[in-house]
Amino acid sequence: MSLLKSTRVVPVILSGGSGTRLWPASRSLHPKQLLPIVGEISMLQATTARFGGDFGFAPPIIVGGEDHRFLISDQLGESGCAPAAIILEPQGRNTAAAIALAAHLAAASDPDAILVVAPSDHVISDEAGFRAAIAAAVGPAQQGYLVTFGIKPDGPETGYGYIEIGDELPGLAGVHAVSRFVEKPDVAQAQVLVEGGRHAWNAGIFVFGAAAYLAELARHDSDIAAACDAAMAAATTDRLFTRPAAAPFLASPNISVDYAVMEHTDRAAVVPVDIGWSDVGSWNALWAIAARDTNGNAVQGEVVAIDSHNCLVRSDDGIAVALVGVDDMVVVSTRDSVLVVPRCKSQDVKRIVDELKARNSTRHTLQSVVHRPWGTYQTTDQGERFQTKRIVVKPGEQLSLQLHYHRSEHWIVVSGTAVVTIDGVEKIVSENQSVYIAAGSQHRLANPGKLPLHLIEVQCGPYLGEDDIVRFEDNYARV
Repeated sequence: MSLLKSTRVVPVILSGGSGTRLWPASRSLHPKQLLPIVGEISMLQATTARFGGDFGFAPPIIVGGEDHRFLISDQLGESGCAPAAIILEPQGRNTAAAIALAAHLAAASDPDAILVVAPSDHVISDEAGFRAAIAAAVGPAQQGYLVTFGIKPDGPETGYGYIEIGDELPGLAGVHAVSRFVEKPDVAQAQVLVEGGRHAWNAGIFVFGAAAYLAELARHDSDIAAACDAAMAAATTDRLFTRPAAAPFLASPNISVDYAVMEHTDRAAVVPVDIGWSDVGSWNALWAIAARDTNGNAVQGEVVAIDSHNCLVRSDDGIAVALVGVDDMVVVSTRDSVLVVPRCKSQDVKRIVDELKARNSTRHTLQSVVHRPWGTYQTTDQGERFQTKRIVVKPGEQLSLQLHYHRSEHWIVVSGTAVVTIDGVEKIVSENQSVYIAAGSQHRLANPGKLPLHLIEVQCGPYLGEDDIVRFEDNYARV
């Protein structure tokens, strides 16, 4: 049964974040919203599922980055979500501009469209309550209000901004005026706000008309409005992907929707909610919502915890992690990195990412398993003048026609059948067979089968960087 009746309500899912506070699990090229941080599916998939079913939502608009485009589209396909579009920002310009792009797209097909703007990396345990709150906000949005959700605080949290809740709007049950927005407070101020009972956490979830938002944006920040108007006027489309014109979009200021619009508009309203919300903004926040054992430990993977309490411990790739006599700690082990930090300091993990950037490391950008539109690869060993990779090519997919100047490659097929083209000559390579590609040879790898193709690649040469590649033909517009 439809919750929203005849109103066209378009979910706008923001998927452009980098999730730096959940390093080393989250990396910039595979951030937390695209990982199964909570549960068996990714956070993006869980977010789109909230807008599924027979509740009357229109197909969602996803706003993300060029680097994540195939991960986003693959995950939506896996979960059976058919989006209206995937908007690819040329570069992140914060939420005010991202929402404007989606508002233009929605308004082009329906000037009266109502948007529900939701980040892709939040947890909401009471999904029925979430939908009911949306239904309560749609009426005010149709009257021109810009509605945000105010989360009932369960403590003096300093990592969120706050909303001071004003009087209930006449004739709009459960919807209040916004008295003011409060910046992230210190502990003492947060305690005062929570004890006062009139403040809620600012969750960054909004319900408003596409046209109303664009009008308020033009009124309060004409630079963002002009940049997004021009970018969408010259946008191009490629299947589900919509690409705003880069030059005008990059002229947009980098400002959140709160700073650009919500703190200035006289049409701001708030629906107070208690829906089991978390932004999973740190490892400590994840521990707070995770299932825990009798010692308060939240563990995942091969973990042994002896005389240890209130810890979050995660281990990937079969690596065993053992703790003895440890309390209130976060320990996260991946194939290439290990994090150890007190839970109370988990917001500071971003400083590690900043340091890795300063060192020109790639450990803040790439997972050990690197996703490409055709499949995945994982570096399994490396040394002077060589490295080995495990490569998986999805059924029916193929890599670009390419060459490398500084390395040769040996491909050993472990399972499946490969079609290998070397300098124009095509060859079938079956399980337990291998092929050699000399440096400077044009080559291509394809999987013609219906099952994944698994192979081991051995690279040899004086330079083995990923940038030693020249593409001649490519199915994914990377030439």
